[in-house]
Amino acid sequence: MNSTNYQLPITNYQLGLIGYPLTHSLSPQIHAAALKACGLEGDYIPFTIHPNDMHGLKALLARLRSGELHGLNVTIPHKQTVIGYLDELTPTAQAIGAVNTIYLREGKLIGDNTDSEGFSTDLKRAMGYSFFSLHPSVLILGAGGSARAVVHALLNDGWNVTIAARRLEQAQQLAASFPHYDFPINNLQTFQLSNFQLIVNTTPLGMFPNIETSPLPENLSLPSNAFVYDLVYNPRETKLVRRALSQGLQAATGLGMLIEQAALAFQLWTGHNPPRDVLWAAVEN
Repeated sequence: MNSTNYQLPITNYQLGLIGYPLTHSLSPQIHAAALKACGLEGDYIPFTIHPNDMHGLKALLARLRSGELHGLNVTIPHKQTVIGYLDELTPTAQAIGAVNTIYLREGKLIGDNTDSEGFSTDLKRAMGYSFFSLHPSVLILGAGGSARAVVHALLNDGWNVTIAARRLEQAQQLAASFPHYDFPINNLQTFQLSNFQLIVNTTPLGMFPNIETSPLPENLSLPSNAFVYDLVYNPRETKLVRRALSQGLQAATGLGMLIEQAALAFQLWTGHNPPRDVLWAAVEN
């Protein structure tokens, strides 16, 4: 081993989450359970950084670079703004154009994105394979940072993607990030649903405390054979999910994605793969 790259083993992991707001985040519970399950000492701390507080953001990243911290997650609204302060992006983070996990390697701050793989893994768990066909079609609601990771995952898995968003300019920017694919873009407020096998909500509509909101108009019927996946997981059963279930469809919230992306980030930081049943138990109490 090159002595210049040698580091003492970490005996007390200091991990954290950058975002705003963070009051209702489940990440501290998930990572505390992961540390305990893997027999590691450490803490996972929420760092509330205001959207305009670039000084606070840079100061926190400096603590990671110095070794005081050993890993950071990134959530809204910093998944894209943080990129300018990092040294490198993984191919996945670069393709998505957003970062949710940061770590230090050989003195460099590396930005990664575990949302895409986390979503893909949980979607397959939730759907099973009975829904898949030779040409699976999916409707993505929204075009923000979360939508980028979801689109990346679905394109890699061979889905035919359609985007419906309120802000068409944002949707066009998302589409431009994947120049090798040509997918339709529609206005979410005037769009008519067709025969999609999967509908994924990537907007915050329906999230606590605004639990009676939904990304779809009330008068719009859901396709009779669709699976509905809502990235919102607080509340545990969103209005969109309730509506799908009431029409006899199968549906899931994004809690499984949250757990999967957290486990993948934890493994990047520590080298340990935490047992998923323990992580589920930590958030289902």
